[in-house]
Amino acid sequence: MTINKSDKPGISPYLQVKQAILQQIRGGELKPGDLISGEEELALHFKCARVTAHRALRELAEEGVVVRKRKSGTRVAAPSARSTRFSIPLIDVEIRSAGHEYSYSLVKKSIIAPPDIVRVKLDLKRDTEALHIQCVHYASSQPYQFEDRWINLAATPNAAKAAFDNEGPNAWLLREVPWSDAEHILYAENAPEDRARLLDLTRGDAVFVLERRTWTADQTVTFVRLFHPGSTFRMRASRVGL
Repeated sequence: MTINKSDKPGISPYLQVKQAILQQIRGGELKPGDLISGEEELALHFKCARVTAHRALRELAEEGVVVRKRKSGTRVAAPSARSTRFSIPLIDVEIRSAGHEYSYSLVKKSIIAPPDIVRVKLDLKRDTEALHIQCVHYASSQPYQFEDRWINLAATPNAAKAAFDNEGPNAWLLREVPWSDAEHILYAENAPEDRARLLDLTRGDAVFVLERRTWTADQTVTFVRLFHPGSTFRMRASRVGL
């Protein structure tokens, strides 16, 4: 099996490998059960380190796209084996459908170089600037969700001109930037003072956090952390194909 190289510049090595495999699966060149090249072969083909190829295959396995077994190698997963993924709802629709009045408040908006942990999530080079937005969504005047979002301006430059005074980035992005892939991580933490204040909680109260990254084609569009008081948290999942 031959993986075609991407001809798009500026893509990180591991994402180039990952996207090349995904494109062949989506295009039908690789079918469920087909064997995918191993780490050594991929590293030689893409002229990258073996650890880079390992990361690409590991992420594909975590997302349910491939199945990895020590003796039989890496194969394209059958549709029934693919992981359940979350849909991306409009927050205002979610709140209104629960019978509440929706409102929104912009807390902060700036274009700055993100911290390293965010830079890696967005797959940006060091000192590259991104749009940072913090806002609160309300249900009947009660804090429902605090949104801490970073947007890759290389993937969506028009975001730099958007005011976000009356509309949150969630709705803007879903309307303006079609996404092709998404990753979700869910966990709980104790709210620090600043987030507790914005969510009308006491410092140390438990909050649910949903981390999301989305991609369009080969670029990471956004990395966001959504913080919910326990009383408002709801999880909705749906199975989708590639």
